[in-house]
Parts: sequence; C-alpha cells; structure tokens
Amino acid sequence: MIRLLICDDHAVVRAGLAQMIEGAERFGACAQAADGFEALRILRSEPISVLLLDIALPGRDGLEVLKQVRREWPQLPVLMLSTYPESQYALRCLKLGANGYLNKSADPDQLIAAIRKVAGGGSYVSAVVAESMALSLRRDSQCAPHELLSAREYQVFGLIASGRSLAKIADALHLSPNTVSTYRARVMEKIGTANDVEIALYAMRHQLISGALPQQTPAAAQLDEAALYHSAAA
Repeated sequence: MIRLLICDDHAVVRAGLAQMIEGAERFGACAQAADGFEALRILRSEPISVLLLDIALPGRDGLEVLKQVRREWPQLPVLMLSTYPESQYALRCLKLGANGYLNKSADPDQLIAAIRKVAGGGSYVSAVVAESMALSLRRDSQCAPHELLSAREYQVFGLIASGRSLAKIADALHLSPNTVSTYRARVMEKIGTANDVEIALYAMRHQLISGALPQQTPAAAQLDEAALYHSAAA
C-alpha cells in the first residue's frame, strides 16, 4: 500500500489530488500539508511512502524543502508537481535529488503512473525532460552562471525574467520587497547583468523563458529601474 504525502499550499488542489489518488489501486489515505514546515513535521511522525511536493510554497519553497528531505530521508521517493514549465525547473529538481518532475497539467493516469514508478524505486521524467537531460549531458562541462544560483535566487530570477514587478514577486514568494531586492542584486552579480531587461535577455538567450519582452516606454523603464535600485539600497 502506497502512503502519499501531498504538499501544496492550495486546499482545493490537495483535496482534488487526494480524492483522485485514493481511488486508485494500491493507494491508501493521503496525508496532506499546506507548507514545507507541516510536511517535515508529518514526515517525522508518520510513515510515508512518497512525497508529492509543489515548488511554490509559502515560507520555505519546494526546492528548499527538497534539500532538507534529502538530508533527513535520503531514500524517500519525492515527485515534484508544479505549474512551472519543465524547461525551467525539472533538471534543477532532479539535480537536487527529486525522483521525478511532473507538470500539474498532466492527466490523472500519468500522475498515478509517475507516483507508482517512484514508489517502486524508479525515476519518472516526461519526454520533454528526457530530451533536456540529453542536451544537458552534451553541453560543455562548465556550468552556466544561472546554474550557480541558489533555489530562491533562481525563483526571483525567473519571475524577473517573466516581467514581474518587485512588489508582485514579493507577494508571490511571501517575502518583503527589501529581501527580494537583495536576491535581485545577487542574481545580477552572479549572471553578470545590470538591470531587469538584461536579466530577461539572459533568460531568453539560454532558453529559460520564451516570448518577447514586455513593451515599456523609456521613461517608464527609467522610473522602474530607479524604484528597484532605491528598494535595493533601503
């Protein structure tokens, strides 16, 4: 019997996943956690077969929780389930020790199959992730600058590159604007960029995001940059 722990900050998502999974063969009742702290508490007190872990969590994000899980339970199967595109996070999760990565748009049968596979000691990756892994192996052995970013720095980097404002990033990650400004400064230093536009261009050049940059007037761009630098200095 597979005992699953679902860690997601949305109660409706947790309930829907639990209802779907508990009706499948070989699955028992699912444990549920709204954040990483609750997930770690459950893991320390209950027998769990597989951890189904979201990335975007309040407080400690899923990547930080994954690293903690690997320290305490190196053999526990962990399947990452997220709305983030596989091209942005799948390889990063696998390198941190996840047994698989699945997008939330996957159909129920695919999710059940993925959980069963990691519960049996295997790894689960989609065709898209498998191709990315093959391309990664063929690259030069030297790490790209963005691969040196911490989990939280990479989250801030991705949101900036997608055109999010400082305030929206702070709200999405449950951080203060000053903290986001600090992460932004670290990102720019590590990848060698000077502003948000260069961060977005870097992300597109390395195929970490797709699409065009949001249109903005020069005056508005200058005002945005001034506000961001003022926040960083505060």
